[in-house]
Amino acid sequence: MMIRRYPCVFPLPQAGILAALVLGVSPVRAQQLAPSVALPEARGEQAFPSSPPSTPRENEKPKAPDATTHVQQTGTSNERLFWVLPDFYLIENAQSLPPLSTAAKFKVCARSSFDYIEYPAYGILAGVSLAENSEPGYGRGAAGYGKRYGAAFADGTIEGFMTGAIFPSILRQDPRYYQLGKGGFWRRTAYAISYIFITRADSGRIQFNYSEIVGSALAGGISTYSYRPRSERTVRNSLSVWGSQVGYDTISEVINEFWPDIRRRFSRK
Repeated sequence: MMIRRYPCVFPLPQAGILAALVLGVSPVRAQQLAPSVALPEARGEQAFPSSPPSTPRENEKPKAPDATTHVQQTGTSNERLFWVLPDFYLIENAQSLPPLSTAAKFKVCARSSFDYIEYPAYGILAGVSLAENSEPGYGRGAAGYGKRYGAAFADGTIEGFMTGAIFPSILRQDPRYYQLGKGGFWRRTAYAISYIFITRADSGRIQFNYSEIVGSALAGGISTYSYRPRSERTVRNSLSVWGSQVGYDTISEVINEFWPDIRRRFSRK
């Protein structure tokens, strides 16, 4: 249940309507600013320190790498939305990064999909589905809860890998979200929504986000026609599941844009 790849426990027509509304929003293209780094000699500084760096004192624990260091080393973040939900695709304060390899795309997707918080989160969602008796074909009781739990986990995991690893690897697209971090509320919101339809290629160019749109559609089809109750295996339900996933992902991108600002405000307090 990655924040960017939110699972769909049961089809939501409202989410399909949300996706349709989103399609009417004009996407804002991401600005690509190549950071300029001046060499030490150009700034009149020594290229190397005159004295060797001090060695750590005995019994002194090495400092853990900060968030910026982790992003530079792995190309992904350790961010957690509301300090809980894994949000490892969010990139803050960086206009561009080296492309992720295929192995790195699958690694961050697996890290998000099987994060420890996913298991109780899917349990809660399955409990809500059972209480509302959505998709009654799953039945009631412990058996019905187990089927809903498995379906919720499968929905989130399949959609996550389709949109975050498989299609981005095949199409060489970047699954990360680069926060805009400046401008007014509506400009930033439009920018976040545009990420559902426009994304970066590994080369840095702007492309249509086939990974999201086609990947989530395929995930919805797999969900509907493989492990859903037979009464739910219809084209209408498949489109509803697809609309729900795109709608959830759209909301997730908007949250991604503003979450670092919220986190910093609470940190200062």
